[in-house]
Amino acid sequence: MEEVPPASAPDAAPSRRRPTGRARSLGLNVLSAVIGIGIWWAFAASGFQLPTPPQVLFRAGDLIADGTLQEDVVASLRRVFIGFAIGVVLAVPVGFLMGWYPVARGLIEPWVQFFRTIPPLALIPLTIVLMGIDETPKIFVIFLASFLACVIATFQGVVSVDRTLINAARVLGAGDFTIFRRVVVPASTPFILVGMRVGLGSSWATLVAAEIIGAQEGLGHRMQNAQLYFDLPTIFVGVISIGVLGLLMDRALLVAEQRLTIWQERR
Repeated sequence: MEEVPPASAPDAAPSRRRPTGRARSLGLNVLSAVIGIGIWWAFAASGFQLPTPPQVLFRAGDLIADGTLQEDVVASLRRVFIGFAIGVVLAVPVGFLMGWYPVARGLIEPWVQFFRTIPPLALIPLTIVLMGIDETPKIFVIFLASFLACVIATFQGVVSVDRTLINAARVLGAGDFTIFRRVVVPASTPFILVGMRVGLGSSWATLVAAEIIGAQEGLGHRMQNAQLYFDLPTIFVGVISIGVLGLLMDRALLVAEQRLTIWQERR
């Protein structure tokens, strides 16, 4: 019987693999952060009235050591999360109603467009008069910022659904509820998630102004107090903390978007 030659062993030195897209993107992100810190340091060293990165780092260490930064982060996160969550929970069904039923669109859309032209910050005096200075007005203005962004995105997602898909489902005998659940909702999901990301950014952008309303803790409150004493390192700690927290929450939504829309063709 003829002996079968053994399979050739793999090369001892494996060929170098090209970095994956995720690794390349992470590397570019790190490089961008290093370049940004370098530019910041160069501006501070050249005479601009800016604290250097070590000064900000030492100030952050002091705030962490006495527990101030942790308390402010928890307070701001709680306000943003509650306001954002309420905004999304209400915006999605309202957006679906506007997109699916012409009567609902005619009744609701003018009000949505009306309030979109009014910055949530402009409503702060009104919320103070109507709601006092406790947590309610702070959460309300954050809710309004996230709601308006998400409801428009959801509405646009519904009206952008390909009519061919809906007509094909009707030909196959699907009712309105089945079409809505199996066609409209999946097709609108990418729009909803984009609206959530925009709404999250609006929530964080509104936070500092919202914490003007009688707040005793929070990143915005800490930055406003630091402004009175020209404490630039503390202001920078607050700005960087908001940016990092917002970035992490946005990345979490991006991961959810990739998993929920895995069927969608990407570049």
